[in-house]
Amino acid sequence: MNFIQEGDYAYSKISSSAMLVDLGISVWTGRKLDKSVSAEIDINKNAKTKAGNYHKNLLAGSEKLAEINKIATSVRNWHYTQTSPWSDSGTRLLPATLFMTYKSHLTQYEKMFTDAVTEFMAEYDDLVTKSAFQLGDLFNRDDYPSVDKIANKFAFNYFFSPVPESGDFRVDIGEAGMQELRDRYENAYKSKIETAMTDAWSRMHEVLSHMSERLDYQEGETKKIFRDSLVENARDLCDVLKHLNITGDLKLEEMRKNLEKQLSGVSAEDLREDDGLRNQTKEVVDQMLKKFSI
Repeated sequence: MNFIQEGDYAYSKISSSAMLVDLGISVWTGRKLDKSVSAEIDINKNAKTKAGNYHKNLLAGSEKLAEINKIATSVRNWHYTQTSPWSDSGTRLLPATLFMTYKSHLTQYEKMFTDAVTEFMAEYDDLVTKSAFQLGDLFNRDDYPSVDKIANKFAFNYFFSPVPESGDFRVDIGEAGMQELRDRYENAYKSKIETAMTDAWSRMHEVLSHMSERLDYQEGETKKIFRDSLVENARDLCDVLKHLNITGDLKLEEMRKNLEKQLSGVSAEDLREDDGLRNQTKEVVDQMLKKFSI
């Protein structure tokens, strides 16, 4: 599906209207491959080769580590909704208009993560002791790193950097070689921006498609069930696309405004109870979906 509309993009303005952000969150897995048990299972099941691996949950019965993982997952998911893809290394594009809000929320998330890790570390030795009872014969004290080593397995890092404006190559390779480098850089730069815009269009298409499918209803049929998030996610998208439309695509902005207008003052409960509103909303959504080029 081709989401990008033809036309000239103001590529040169991206460097002054956005920045790059790298977010890295690491968490101790709390899992360990037990080779002896894996081999035992193979034997018991008459497997002739290594048919599978058995990984122990070293902190079985405790939710402390799971809570940290939930926070990390929430932060990563939120980070992806607020930014656009930029590079294969995980670097994301953050619009400058979102920076203060993004940084404020990121600081709160960092505190949540740090507090959870601090609490986990304070209880680590007790959790290991309790695991001995939970794991029984599977327990092996050597599987558990020391407190100091465990601390190094948790990290919450982020780094902001400017978007390069143009290829500034300072090497002596001749004019022809230099021009080839510049051309390759510019092509890659445009490709990154197109990827970011494709992501924005994809988010819109995904939300509209989901709404269309859930709101589909003919008299006499059983209504499809949907959660409040159907409307909440659409509204959140309308808010963030004000910023993620980094090239100022007029067609995307028009679509965003249309969806925002249709959902103004409308709740998920309204759509569930009012058949007329439900059908009207689906009609508007379907009209927007038709504007996507296939």
